[in-house]
Amino acid sequence: MTRPHTTAAHVLPTITTDPVVTSALAADLTAAGFTVERIDGLWGTEAAASLHRGSRVAALRALAARETTPLSTLATLFVLGLPVDRADAERAFPAAGLDAVLAAGLLRTDDDTDDAGAPDADHVRVHPTVDLRPYAFVDDLGAGSWWIVSDLGELALGTALGEEHVLGIGGATTTLSGLQVPVPVRRVLDLGTGCGIQAMHARRFADQVVATDISRRALDIARFNAQLNGIDGIDFRLGSLYEPVAGERFDRIVSNPPFVITPRRDDVPSYEYRDGGMVGDALVETVLRGLVDHLEPGGTAQLLGNWEYHWGVDGLDRVRSWFDTTDDVDAWVVEREREDPPAYAETWIRDGGTKPGTAGFDTLVDAWLDDFAARRVTGVGFGYVVVRRARSGGTAHLRRFERVPETLGSNPAGLGATVARVLDAAEWLAEHDDTALAAAHLRVAGDVTEERHYWPGNDDPTVMTLVQGGGFGRRVDADTALAAFVGACDRELSVAAIIGAIAQITGVDEAALTADLLPRVRDLVLDGLLLAPTS
Repeated sequence: MTRPHTTAAHVLPTITTDPVVTSALAADLTAAGFTVERIDGLWGTEAAASLHRGSRVAALRALAARETTPLSTLATLFVLGLPVDRADAERAFPAAGLDAVLAAGLLRTDDDTDDAGAPDADHVRVHPTVDLRPYAFVDDLGAGSWWIVSDLGELALGTALGEEHVLGIGGATTTLSGLQVPVPVRRVLDLGTGCGIQAMHARRFADQVVATDISRRALDIARFNAQLNGIDGIDFRLGSLYEPVAGERFDRIVSNPPFVITPRRDDVPSYEYRDGGMVGDALVETVLRGLVDHLEPGGTAQLLGNWEYHWGVDGLDRVRSWFDTTDDVDAWVVEREREDPPAYAETWIRDGGTKPGTAGFDTLVDAWLDDFAARRVTGVGFGYVVVRRARSGGTAHLRRFERVPETLGSNPAGLGATVARVLDAAEWLAEHDDTALAAAHLRVAGDVTEERHYWPGNDDPTVMTLVQGGGFGRRVDADTALAAFVGACDRELSVAAIIGAIAQITGVDEAALTADLLPRVRDLVLDGLLLAPTS
């Protein structure tokens, strides 16, 4: 169902990209100090937190006590989504000029009239037509910041989103950007680019990026964002899924696809940014099955996705079935959370701007639950998918489908380095049988600590746990032998030598201890608590 745009606030503007204008606009944003830190400083941490909860009141009260500056004008327009006087807007764009920013589609005017019916210049208001805000990040190349244009959200519109809405920065954005492997490559595909943020992140590690989307509007905004931030080397292409890159291969594929499971009914909105137009999780299945045909040997893919649980069928088992056992690909699927049908429906109905307690909200919940019931869906999982195609002549080494608790380790730059390390560890382990592993010299990772718990008055610990500070923050139960082994891994002694020493000290059979420890050592290497010689 397409919602009619009945007011100016609902009209989606055409975004035009002129390098002269974007260059001048970037100069204006820089001169005003339009950064995350400076904007938060305008209204303080409490008001910033209130904005994240969907309320502008605290921010507006803080601004009312301040002198109007170009920074406060830009923040009012593009972050709060509110109009300003034309004179203030003109002062905010000295380089670009207000008329050029209006022509680019970022703003519009709403002229009042005086008693004679002529425009009253003193009361001309300038309104935002898009959201434009600073974005700060950290990756393995260091700290960076950009300005990102997207469509106005529910707070600015005061109503539910339109179906052609182009989403800005959200939690999924930062999750996927942090999941990208921070290794230089030649070509990257960003499948379903949206506002272009993943393509921009990918370009930091790639010579060329191809960014595709089924929405012309999304591509216009993504192209504008790249140019506004001085980022070249991105080829924007219109089309569905892999159609724009038929016959092409890439060193890396990244995608936050439109995976949201939506009832296929005329009375349910179909948002382009999140709904791929297929039944259930078929869109995610289609994307995953198509990866192998578009990855170069040794190429990797990092994606987000949803998958359904059906009566009697585990969700991760369904994802496992999407990877042909003959495919030469490593597959690592991490489920971070699972929602029951009502919770899933409510989450995404609210995401579209329809509020709980309204007749429209209840109608949509009914539609979702009817769809889930008809297809025997008992829940929906959400998580990450990492794929690597084997190098030429190689075979797949990793097929891991797991559930990981919400708590992660400390990862300021995201999980990309962890993903790369796990893929490398899987390859190393596959190349080393138990004899070769026993001869290897391992090292305990620098973020691993050990916790011990004692009964009062006892000298021996009752519980020992190895704790990973970064990565997935894994906690591994350890006995005395495993704890002693890990503590001795400093690359001075081989695995066999350490096990032999422990067996001698504890008086246990060395062969039995070896058989007990080696499988657990493999798990620790794969999880990154122990590092192989190449790490």
